[in-house]
Amino acid sequence: MSHALEEQIQCPEITELSFEERLGLLVDREITERDNRRLTNRLRQAKLKQQACLEDIDYQANRGLDKTLLLKLSDCQWVKKSLNILITGPTGVGKSWIACALAQKVCREGYTAWYQRLPRLLQELPLAKGDGSYSKLLARLGKTDVLVLDDWGLSKLTAEQRRDLLEILEDRHGSRSTIITSQLPLDQWHAIIGDATLADAIMDRLIHNAYKINLRGESMRKNNQN
Repeated sequence: MSHALEEQIQCPEITELSFEERLGLLVDREITERDNRRLTNRLRQAKLKQQACLEDIDYQANRGLDKTLLLKLSDCQWVKKSLNILITGPTGVGKSWIACALAQKVCREGYTAWYQRLPRLLQELPLAKGDGSYSKLLARLGKTDVLVLDDWGLSKLTAEQRRDLLEILEDRHGSRSTIITSQLPLDQWHAIIGDATLADAIMDRLIHNAYKINLRGESMRKNNQN
């Protein structure tokens, strides 16, 4: 407000406005600045892999992307309802980009997001158990409004990884939203998780309350190089 007041003082025409109008401008400026700072902080904490936004999605590429569904998801009602989004398709079709675009929109709407590559997260969890930060990490994973788990299913899970993953998803089930990207079709997720009982529990917390986006086609990286 101090900076806005200095700008007003330097503007001769400002004297034509009443005190109430000038005060209103100062308050509006302060609100805008605070909102911008909060958004900047949310985006920094989200650590999104790519600078992507829904408005820049390429619908011309032949990859089976449903524009109507993406427009529906842009209102972020799925976050309010604690629904998930599962994005599958071959490498290079833009799964991670779309996930980051959705997460960026979430941040713009005032929610928190956090991007994680699942293979790296599964490596960090045992380390967190060793240094005593496991509970703190689980708490952050559980409280983040939208958790992006990229590269799901690159390798079969170990027993410890299955238990950790179930713990994370259990904390979020029914109260938070999760975005998952994977090269594997959904019908192969059960096998890659491993243990049938834990696989059933994990899938139950993901599949039944989720929007499903199945992409197809050639790698967009390849097309961009041509």
